[in-house]
Parts: sequence; C-alpha cells; structure tokens
Amino acid sequence: MVKKIAILTSGGDCAGLNAVIRAVTLRAHNKYNWEVYGIKDGTLGLLKDPLDVIKLKPQNFEGSLMRMGGTFLGSNNKGNPFKKIIRNGKRIDSSDLVIEGFKKLGIDALIGIGGDGSLKILQSITKKGNINFVGIPKTIDNDVKHNELSIGYDTAVDVATNALDMLQPTAASHRRVMILEVMGRDAGHIALNAGIAGGADVILIPEIQYSIKSIADHIEKIRSKGRNHALIVVAEAVKKENGIKATVKYVDGEVRLGGIGNYLGDEIYKITDSETRVTVLGHVQRGAQPTHRDRLIASAFGVYAVDLIAKKKFNRVVVWKDRGVKDLMLSQVAGYSKTVQKNDPLIKVAEGLGIYIGETN
Repeated sequence: MVKKIAILTSGGDCAGLNAVIRAVTLRAHNKYNWEVYGIKDGTLGLLKDPLDVIKLKPQNFEGSLMRMGGTFLGSNNKGNPFKKIIRNGKRIDSSDLVIEGFKKLGIDALIGIGGDGSLKILQSITKKGNINFVGIPKTIDNDVKHNELSIGYDTAVDVATNALDMLQPTAASHRRVMILEVMGRDAGHIALNAGIAGGADVILIPEIQYSIKSIADHIEKIRSKGRNHALIVVAEAVKKENGIKATVKYVDGEVRLGGIGNYLGDEIYKITDSETRVTVLGHVQRGAQPTHRDRLIASAFGVYAVDLIAKKKFNRVVVWKDRGVKDLMLSQVAGYSKTVQKNDPLIKVAEGLGIYIGETN
C-alpha cells in the first residue's frame, strides 16, 4: 500500500512549478490520504544530514503560492549526482548517498519534475535504487520529446511576446532595429512562437541557418516600403554566421550561451548603417507569474501523476498529447529532445507573413 510519496524539482526553474506541487499535494491528500514530502533543492536535499525535506499539506497552498513563479522547494542544475566524493576518508558515489536519503525518508514513490536531461538523471538514480518513479516534464524550451506542452513554456513565450510589444514603439520612435535575444539552449520554439505572435520581422532559431546579407536585404526591403524600424528575435543558441557559438565566460569560470544578439547588432549595423539596440531577456522568462495555461497544464500533470502511483504504474512520464494528459514509458522520453523541424507548420506561417526565418530553401 502506498502511504508516503515525495516530490522534487530538478534542473532550471520555470513558471508553473508551484502549481504542480500544489496539485500533487491536494490529490494525494484528498483522494488517497497519503503523506507528501517536498525535497529541497532537487536531489541535494537528500545529501543533507538531517534530510532537507518538508511535509506538504493542503493548507500550504491556500494563499498565493500557486501564482508565484519559480519553485518554493528550490532546484539544482549543477553538479553530477554520480560524481565520486570524499566522505569519512572514502571515495563514495554521491548517487549512493542520494538513494540512501530516499530510503531514510521511507517513501513509497517519487515524483520528479524536470526537463529531458533531469529526467534522464532521475531515471538512472531511481533505477539504481529501485525507487518507484513518475516524471513530469517542465522546460521553458518545450523540447521534451513526445510532449506537446511542457510546464513553463507558455509563460516564457508570453513574456517574450510582451517584450516585443514593448520594443516596437521605441523602435519606431527612434527608427531603430530592435533585437530581442531569448532563451533556447538547443531549440527555437520560444523564438519562433513569440516572433510570430509579437510581429517580428526576422526570427532566427538554431535549427535553420541564416545569412547576415539576407537579414540586411530584408531590413532594406522594409525601409523601401516606408517603415522606419524592424524587430528581430533570436534564440540564444543561434551560432554566428561562421558556425561558432556565441558564449560568455563568467567570473566563476563557467561558459554559458549568450551574446548572439550583440553580434547580430554589430553585423547588421556594418551593412545597413541601421542603429541597433539589443535586449537580452534572460531569466525574466523563467521567473514570471505563470500564465493560465501553465497553471492548467501543471494541475493536470500533478493530478495524473498521483493517479499513476495509485495504479502502481511506475517509470512513466506524464505528457500532454492530442489535447489531453497521457503517459509514456520513461525510456521513451528521458534524455531525448524535440527541436523545431523544417516542416513545422509555424515555419510556413512565418514565411507566409513575410518574416525572414533563415535560408529555408
């Protein structure tokens, strides 16, 4: 009999995570009378002594928590949980300590919320520890395979669309080319969707090559028709024209994606003499208040995940498919990403609107 479950958030944060935790807690308590524990900071909470966990109750969610971005449990997207560490003079696989933490907690099943990478890690840990597991997909990039909508994606697109809405008037006021750099580590879903919804003139995504000259020609074409400004949206993972990634090295030595917007601004100015300005949206896309759709998807995923545990259907991932909630084998989803395909219907929509979206022919 299941009596006690736990939930954690892993990887990058996004809007809608608190709504998932709420749904899991309410369903587990109200329908099955189970105890629910939230593990703090992903699997890191299980490495602490004492364990860094909190007991979750329905009354925890009677206020504004569901409406808040991020995750009140905390998350972690750094460190390898299978890395060897020194403890008591011995080299120990830290995944063994995570599993030991699960056992100490005495849970019957774990719900893990993460993207394709996080789900892969959780798959490995739970398999090694023989832990009953159900996954829930979240990522602003919406790149989890076999899943149409991930938690956090709708909010990220909404934030990017609003940014384009606010950039357009100032672009027109000063006759400028405004470049908006959005997130998208491997996939261009945010840029493509926000670009169409926000009236961009140019959309650049990592899946499709582009030409600076073609962008310049497109801007000149816009000018020739009497408009004095242009909007460009670019995903952070888009490479420079020579194929090199645009990256930024931080003080801690970590190298991260960033800078493609500034590169494009300089190159476009050289050819067109257009005054350019760059806005890097960054983590604003992660921390915003979740949209109604993200709250709905999160709630549906949370309830469904708890019901899977009740049915003893483990090693499954909840997905949104064909306008409803379904579940797939974890092995079909974990570690696999979904990028924008050249035959994506929205590519044709963008082209039909006269948007330059790269060298598609």
